[in-house]
Amino acid sequence: MTGALHEDLVAGIGAYPVARLNDGNYLAIRAARRAGVPEPGPLEGVVWEERFIPGPEGAPEVRVLVYRPEAAVEGRPAILHLHGGGLVLGCPEQVHERNGWLVRELGCVIVSVDYRKAPEDPFPAGPEDGWATLVWMRDQAGALGIDAGSIAILGESAGGLMAATLAIIAHERGGGPAPVFQGLVYPMLDDRTGQDAIPEDQECHVWTETSNRWAWRVYLGTGPGETPPDGAVPARRADLSGLPPAWIGVGSVDLFVGENLDYAKRLLAAGVECEVTVVPGGCHAFQRIAPEAKITRDFEASYMEALRRAFRKAQAG
Repeated sequence: MTGALHEDLVAGIGAYPVARLNDGNYLAIRAARRAGVPEPGPLEGVVWEERFIPGPEGAPEVRVLVYRPEAAVEGRPAILHLHGGGLVLGCPEQVHERNGWLVRELGCVIVSVDYRKAPEDPFPAGPEDGWATLVWMRDQAGALGIDAGSIAILGESAGGLMAATLAIIAHERGGGPAPVFQGLVYPMLDDRTGQDAIPEDQECHVWTETSNRWAWRVYLGTGPGETPPDGAVPARRADLSGLPPAWIGVGSVDLFVGENLDYAKRLLAAGVECEVTVVPGGCHAFQRIAPEAKITRDFEASYMEALRRAFRKAQAG
């Protein structure tokens, strides 16, 4: 990946060293990352709770964090959120403040999913946890105070993969809950990205070809040259028609920019509404590096407005 890093990110990039995940270090990195996430505290105007909901058949319960506005109102729109973490790391708590902000701004309910991770639980564990959560949200719509016909899915990085896969699952299975929108924040969509790259990938800030190859391998449970399991890789799906409207956002120096733009083009060609935002000089996870920078505020305002439009359209019938 080449190109100049945005000036607002230069000062903070050193706090996000290049990670090279492998079989020998991922547990230590997972533990360190989790230890670095603050315990979630109170959120102004928002009530939140941890819940354990029914998981897929034969699987454990799914841990979720549920965020709601303090004022109880029926028929609110909702977001099913899937966190990032390269398929092997991460937890809902890492975007606790952001989810509270979305609840306040949109007047929605958010259910953030602690889906199962690879390599212990490869595909389809994570997406199936997402599907179980989506079904639960529909079935518990009254108790949650949500409109079951106004559920969007939102995910960043590996969570973007989970969100895109969940949109496909919902379309394929039919007759169940149907998301009205898919918000894909620098999503991880194509296992072929970086396969031909050299290991010296320092220019890919935060997330590199090396980590990408390893993460996809343990998520798919495949070896070099083997075909991924059917339905595991959104970018390999031949037919993208019938999927919900999408918003895709990515930085111009993110490893995923090429695959994200390709996926957007394919969605559009399949007749799916898709809005794309590319941040010049933005690297992977740049929001964390410069949370108060204008590029971050503008980026988040873009998907906020896309969510708002999707909710208006869904609730207008």
